[in-house]
Amino acid sequence: MVQRTAEEALVLIRKRLCDPDYIFSVFSDSPDSNYSKLKFIVSSSVTEACNNSILLLGPRGCGKIAVLDLVLEDLLKEYPDMISVIKLNGLLHCDDNCALKEIARQLCIEHELMFSKMASSDDNSQFMIAMLRECGLAHKTVVFVLDEFDLFAQGKQRLLYSLLDAMQSVSSQAVVIGVSCRLDADQLLEKRVRSRFSHRKLLFLPPQKDDLHRLLKHILLLPVDSSLPHDYVTDFNSRISNILADRRFIEITDKLIDSDSTVSNFVRFLFSAVSCIDFKSGYMTLENFKSALSTIQRQPKLDCLKDCSILELYIMVCMKRLEVKEQASYNFNSVMKEYKSIHDSFQTSDIYSRNVCLRAFEHLLDRQLIEFADRGHNQFIEFRSVKLLISPAELHQGLKSNRSCPVILQKLLETNCATI
Repeated sequence: MVQRTAEEALVLIRKRLCDPDYIFSVFSDSPDSNYSKLKFIVSSSVTEACNNSILLLGPRGCGKIAVLDLVLEDLLKEYPDMISVIKLNGLLHCDDNCALKEIARQLCIEHELMFSKMASSDDNSQFMIAMLRECGLAHKTVVFVLDEFDLFAQGKQRLLYSLLDAMQSVSSQAVVIGVSCRLDADQLLEKRVRSRFSHRKLLFLPPQKDDLHRLLKHILLLPVDSSLPHDYVTDFNSRISNILADRRFIEITDKLIDSDSTVSNFVRFLFSAVSCIDFKSGYMTLENFKSALSTIQRQPKLDCLKDCSILELYIMVCMKRLEVKEQASYNFNSVMKEYKSIHDSFQTSDIYSRNVCLRAFEHLLDRQLIEFADRGHNQFIEFRSVKLLISPAELHQGLKSNRSCPVILQKLLETNCATI
């Protein structure tokens, strides 16, 4: 009985995690949210019969497309016969001829017309302009969604010019919505295109901690009016609230946010956590979230550190010590001087010849734990500047996980970290 109830709860939470509309609906209640701003701009264009263009900018995984889909879904319900949506993707339709053909195809499907595959690019362009005019006369707004907008800004930008130029007509009625992860996407536009663009921009950023806490409650807390037993729902929600308030859970989410604070990464984390639910007890525990964090945070560098030789570990600790000493640049010779100073200071038994050290240095380059900081291809390896590609925390954790690591190396690194 408990297992069946837990399975039903798991299905409910997974449905929520797979539904972008549900996830981002928690951020749509504020009048200052991007959802409210975007909906106001598009709805104003529909009701006032005016043309508009806007860019949605921000890192990947911040919900640009999800919020846009939520806005369009709501507007299609409010104005079912007044909106027509055309969607293009720069990865598929960055070629102007291909894009115009796709626009013509979608317009034909939307208005139940025959689509000609043999039509030329000019024919498709003229058809698009004529359809914009007809839709304008019928008080119907055509919304063009251009995902990966920066890819459309390459080349001659004929598509963008044709669209925006057609929107200068009084009879047309359209909205162009560009979506891009490049914050300078509008600067890529040619002068003739930029002069016809509205220059409205909405910036999407990863949510703050308070917003993520609201999102956690929104997704994990079960509804009281569901088909699940009332006692189970009450107990489940009480346990979830206790976990969310636990200091150890806050540390887990802080680690997750430090690596990637986007909504999409947070959703993957929650999906992994709910998949670890214990069906015998029927409830989620803190251990579920701990295992989810270790699963979602890929650490290939740590796996490499586990297999490193003692000499390779020495070289990386020496490089980190040079960075702590604020040495702007260093090379193999600098690292060898630091290595020798450690040996002289602590009289360690781990002493190797210069040739052996050079081979270990080259091995670290091959494994991409270090890399050259310059482009001096004609120089010898010993004289080229290098830099370490792992953080102090990763190196410290890697030293701990390496069974053959000398204790002196961990102490040296801990001393360095304490002085940072």
